[in-house]
Amino acid sequence: MTDLPALRPGLAAFIAKLPKVELHVHHVGSASPRIVAELAARHEGTTPVPADPAALADYFVFRDFAHFVEVYLSVVDLIRDEEDVRILTYEVARELARQQVRYAELTITPYSHVHRGIAPEAFCEAIEDARVRAESELGVALRWCFDIPGEAGLVAAEQTLDIALRQRPDGLISFGLGGPEIGVPRPQFQPYFDRARAQGLRSVPHAGETTGPQTIWDALRDLGAERIGHGTSAMGDPRLVEYLAEHRVPLEVCPTSNLVTRAVPTLAEHPLPAMVSAGLVVTVNSDDPPMFGTTLTDEYEVAARLLDLDAAGVAALARAGVDASFMSTEDKTRIGAEIDAYAG
Repeated sequence: MTDLPALRPGLAAFIAKLPKVELHVHHVGSASPRIVAELAARHEGTTPVPADPAALADYFVFRDFAHFVEVYLSVVDLIRDEEDVRILTYEVARELARQQVRYAELTITPYSHVHRGIAPEAFCEAIEDARVRAESELGVALRWCFDIPGEAGLVAAEQTLDIALRQRPDGLISFGLGGPEIGVPRPQFQPYFDRARAQGLRSVPHAGETTGPQTIWDALRDLGAERIGHGTSAMGDPRLVEYLAEHRVPLEVCPTSNLVTRAVPTLAEHPLPAMVSAGLVVTVNSDDPPMFGTTLTDEYEVAARLLDLDAAGVAALARAGVDASFMSTEDKTRIGAEIDAYAG
């Protein structure tokens, strides 16, 4: 982050204890180096993932977005039974709680695990067990976004929707689309999003991360997107910027992720300041934090440096996350009041 201005004095300590929400963070992508290394050791000889936590830093250096997906899927392959799922989910919640996260919408890709042999019922039972325990023991509320791995095509879309609607775990609130954007046009997934939305699930696809503004338009028009995952390229289309601002469509911004996957060349060139200047609704998120060498707390520091924020400005970012979430009005009021009280 040497290409960014320094934080204002005292702001790092303020951010560390600030109550937060996380709206764009991936389930397997949040596995800590310790958990990844333990799983790799269990499956040694059948995985390229290093069993040494120190070696993971080098393993998580990505040439481009396609290489990131390749590495990500190798970590997904370490999750081989429901107990792995349960442990991973609870450990993700533990790390969120350490960062004063009160509520998180965790993007989960059930197809990737069911495809590898975990029964849908067992998978959903495992994440729900972890969710209930995390809220009781750690004070962090988890909710699920079941997302389609775009690279696996319409078969994955059909199975993801089937799992979502047949199992319908209590924490499930939204339906998403992840994976590579290049070569994976959004309009083909419209029937699945239509069915999910008809059953009350909210629409939160990734768009405009590694492709241009047209992908964001497709997500809005064809998938009924209520929030946009990333939206990094939005500023390239003035008409799209005007639409996003007028309709108050939040963007789930993940600065370090965009740098590491080469979606932006440097943090100093990240479009976040331009988004804010244009009146867009932005939220700060961590995406796949251990893989990108970051945390949600770190991402708030990056945003504060990019936007030259004081404590009040950072608290406003946290409140924007609350407002953009799909939690109940009562919970929004409660967490918003906690942020306000903390910020003074």
